Amino acid sequence: MRGDRMLILGIDTSCDDTSCAVVKDGRQVLSNIVASQTKLHEKFGGVVPEIASRRHLEVLVPACQEALQQAGVTLKDIDGIAVTNGPGLLGSLLVGVGFAKALAYAAKVPLIDVHHIAGHIYANFLGETLPEFPLLNLVVSGGHSELILMESHGQFRLLGETRDDAAGEVFDKVAREMGLGYPGGPYLDRLAETGDPARIPFPLPKIRGSRYDYSFSGIKTRALLELEAGEKSEAFMRDLAAGFRKGVVDQLLNPVEDLIRQTGARGFALSGGVAANRLLRRESQALAQKLNIPLFVPPMELCTDNGAMIASAGYYKYKLTGGSRSQLETLLLECSAGLPLRSWEVDVG
Repeated sequence: MRGDRMLILGIDTSCDDTSCAVVKDGRQVLSNIVASQTKLHEKFGGVVPEIASRRHLEVLVPACQEALQQAGVTLKDIDGIAVTNGPGLLGSLLVGVGFAKALAYAAKVPLIDVHHIAGHIYANFLGETLPEFPLLNLVVSGGHSELILMESHGQFRLLGETRDDAAGEVFDKVAREMGLGYPGGPYLDRLAETGDPARIPFPLPKIRGSRYDYSFSGIKTRALLELEAGEKSEAFMRDLAAGFRKGVVDQLLNPVEDLIRQTGARGFALSGGVAANRLLRRESQALAQKLNIPLFVPPMELCTDNGAMIASAGYYKYKLTGGSRSQLETLLLECSAGLPLRSWEVDVG
């Protein structure tokens, strides 16, 4: 750390996007480079893990060089390196973690491991207005649909999660069967804007057990059956997209009001790729206004995977844990495709 500022280089290779970013003091994005692989995987209709990891190997070094250059700094100016070590595609994670280890060793700076979901949550800390605690987070992406309460930095309490498919996953699957583009979620979202959700309604599912959990497999099957039996006209496709989107969003937000009242949350935050969904943003804003609490949603470019959110989470984690581990200990970092989200251990020394 130089003076009163701290620069973190954030690296994310958890899936198919390669991203490097430089963030100052956990809040100010100096650069955020994202090398997308969408075109590579488009013809397969989904991410091919082997192709993704090989592409990371090709573009990771240039992406980090560009991030440093755009930020107007060199590796010598960096105070710490934060990297996603899970969950995600194992081959992709290995590329990012291995590269981050080498950089941290060469620069003699701390290596900070960041859980991918924690990264998405901290995308909402990149800005002028910081959320207050307790903060209820709805993290929604192609691999996650989770309600997480934060009572302070790095303290995560899981309140609800999907029992089967993630919301982003069913958006993409239904969009693919409808013949829309790849990735399907944004295409379905745009089509739904022109349809009538009341024409093909999708009621909330009945889920046994925890009333805060989600289940999207049934709504996905219902949409595919409607598609199979429907007339395939342009109007039908618009209405199906609108009804399906509303069904997913209704389910995502159904537990939120109750949880905010129960926990005394002082803010509600959306994050993850599905946070870019227009209806989810509108309905979340309406709910926040009803409850008289602020809504936090990242800008579009920070909803999908990016290095800036990893750098922000890394900054707050380092400040909280005090950097108590030696560099040798941090270089022993391993990655995991199914890494569970755990609260950070506070340094009390």
